[in-house]
Amino acid sequence: MQAGVYRYPHMDQVVFGRPYADVVAEEATRLGATRAFVIASGTLNRTTDVVKTLVARLGNRHAGTWDRIAAHTPRTDCVDAANAARDARADLIVTVGGGSVTDAGKMVQLCLANDVTAPDQLDGYKRVTNATPPTRKALKAPVVRQVAVPTTLSAGEFNAGAGCTDTANKKKESYFHALHVPRVVVLDAAATVHTPLWLFLSSGIRAVDHAAEDICSPLCNAYAEASDIHALKLLSRGLRGVKADEADLKARLDCLLGMWLSVVGSQAGVDKGASHAIGHILGGTAGVPHGYTSCVMLPFVMRWNKPVNAERQAVISEALGRPGVDAGDALHELIASLGLPRSLREVGVGEDQFDLLAENTMHDRWTYTNPRKINGPGDVKEILRMAA
Repeated sequence: MQAGVYRYPHMDQVVFGRPYADVVAEEATRLGATRAFVIASGTLNRTTDVVKTLVARLGNRHAGTWDRIAAHTPRTDCVDAANAARDARADLIVTVGGGSVTDAGKMVQLCLANDVTAPDQLDGYKRVTNATPPTRKALKAPVVRQVAVPTTLSAGEFNAGAGCTDTANKKKESYFHALHVPRVVVLDAAATVHTPLWLFLSSGIRAVDHAAEDICSPLCNAYAEASDIHALKLLSRGLRGVKADEADLKARLDCLLGMWLSVVGSQAGVDKGASHAIGHILGGTAGVPHGYTSCVMLPFVMRWNKPVNAERQAVISEALGRPGVDAGDALHELIASLGLPRSLREVGVGEDQFDLLAENTMHDRWTYTNPRKINGPGDVKEILRMAA
């Protein structure tokens, strides 16, 4: 008989279908914040009025804006942002952008609470993931919390973990405190319209990856599975709708809601598997965008795992509207319909990189929770060769 615990995340609320600037201003007032520090995508800040609209709506509650966060959330950028937020005497962090910006907001919370002012100070707080359980120094709880407005679908806004890349060794590392999860998430389809189509769609496959690996996890429970199944339905419909018409706000909201549902399992402690583990390394080590990592790995991880969980994979196929079809094939069909890459070669990763990628993957915690046991770098290389 299955047993488990569901612990609700330390979030106040998710607000959807309303203008983001209005909601953020209301939340700043509700939370008593007088010095909101905005961390935003550089492209959004430079080429659109998204950040300008937010800053205007915050009025005298706006304490500063930082728009220099590179892909995969480099340590150096996070510490620089934290130092600027400290100088601005920030009492609220507002993030507007994709997963790298959201994770930067979490890292800024960590730096402010733990007096981190230089990148190498983060060494003591990262998870050491080839230890059981993962180890790190105790983190002080953040006092300055976060409100997040996502513009992509990677769903980091709904969990307390942050991925941050050590640029010295090109490894993406994990940081966690239960209070790093944003207090408020604002889902506004209109805030996503400036996101490049390839990025919006591929980050949607990242959300599909969350749901699919949840369903296949031995720790999946009824609450998570119900959310994941509906997430896959909303995402497969919504992503195809946005591909057909970029201005379809209803389809975009379907995607945002599907993204939200896709991480209920993560909030419930359901582990991910090799698609996420290898994906983290493809990002930090090889510079592959978040969403593309799922596009090129998830179908092949499904095929590699199928000998141990074919019954669970059938649930995925049915949710995608392809009952009876191999889950790897159903996922390939969806990815192909969106015009996204489906092999490592298409994202610039060659076999000469496999040894390093496989070795680094053994340091990711989700390597050890894959449904089919990964015994070492050789198994990772086998999956990489399938995806080549």
